[in-house]
Amino acid sequence: MQTSLTISPFKTPLIFPPHHPISPKPPPPQHHHSPLSLQNHVGPVYSVKGSGYLSTIGQAIREEEEYRKARAQVLRKGVDLEGYTIEGVSIGGHETCVIVPELKCAFDIGRCPSRAIQQNFVFITHAHLDHIGGLPMYVASRGLYNLTPPTVFVPPCIKDDVEKLFEIHRAMGKVELNLDLVALDVGDTYELRNNLVVRAFRTQHVIPSQGYVIYSVRKKLKMQYSRMKGRQIEKLKKSGVEITDIVLSPEVAFTGDTTSDYMLDPRNADALRAKVLITEATFLDEGFSIEQARQHGHTHLFEIIEHAQWIRNKAVLLTHFSSRYSIEDIRQAVSKLQSKVSAKVVPLTEGFKSMYS
Repeated sequence: MQTSLTISPFKTPLIFPPHHPISPKPPPPQHHHSPLSLQNHVGPVYSVKGSGYLSTIGQAIREEEEYRKARAQVLRKGVDLEGYTIEGVSIGGHETCVIVPELKCAFDIGRCPSRAIQQNFVFITHAHLDHIGGLPMYVASRGLYNLTPPTVFVPPCIKDDVEKLFEIHRAMGKVELNLDLVALDVGDTYELRNNLVVRAFRTQHVIPSQGYVIYSVRKKLKMQYSRMKGRQIEKLKKSGVEITDIVLSPEVAFTGDTTSDYMLDPRNADALRAKVLITEATFLDEGFSIEQARQHGHTHLFEIIEHAQWIRNKAVLLTHFSSRYSIEDIRQAVSKLQSKVSAKVVPLTEGFKSMYS
């Protein structure tokens, strides 16, 4: 991640605007007569309306609702897409860790959010610190909680350096840091469990990078045996004949940081037909050009819209937005892509500020 951007400290947005304080409990009953009491004085209602007071109240209610929406967006911990609960944080240049609890995995580790510690598998896309910086803490935390050593996948070109990194931490901290470090090359497949495998695919960033596709595995009866009766099939099976084919179905794809070129590579077709595609969209508007995005090894939303015809996924989770954007900016941009694809398009906005904060 090469982008150098600043972000002001994050603040949880207020529920109510400061100029319209609203008490959490109703005020105690007043025993004196007020000229604005709606219970005892019908007449003054018309003068209140005429004075614009009710319109001010209406504005306060609308602003309160906007604050509630903004706060809900900031505090929301995940999105439900195609049977998967996907959560985490991905802010361009700051940190990226996207978690899929159903798969017991995290894509990149960012600063090691606590939710990632319970995941058995971590898939590192590249060596920039906002994606890999929390890896020693992740491994150490699993040891602290007596969890099994994790399996960490990395591009082959950085495996030796990652091993050196852990040796340094072991020497400095006089601790055991146990993990299974796997160098998974582009095109290679690794079995995570008997019904789940992962395969790496090529992406294009300013340093070596790769994405990952998680596949479900099932067996399907071979076509030539489809008309046979059950007893015949059982007899063949007992005789040692392989009667099924292995079918891989792409479930979740994660790109990490990349230009949009991955979308045009036919070898990456599975990433674009997985149930869920998790991809970056660092820049969203004319404030940063497509060419500038490409120079930094990133994808502009305009490019995704341009290549929307290749998207065959059922859902697309957009991540890694620049910290210059607010939640409202992101929502508005996402609506532009949604109109171009049949897939459900959702942004991962945890950690971003609302313009109402």
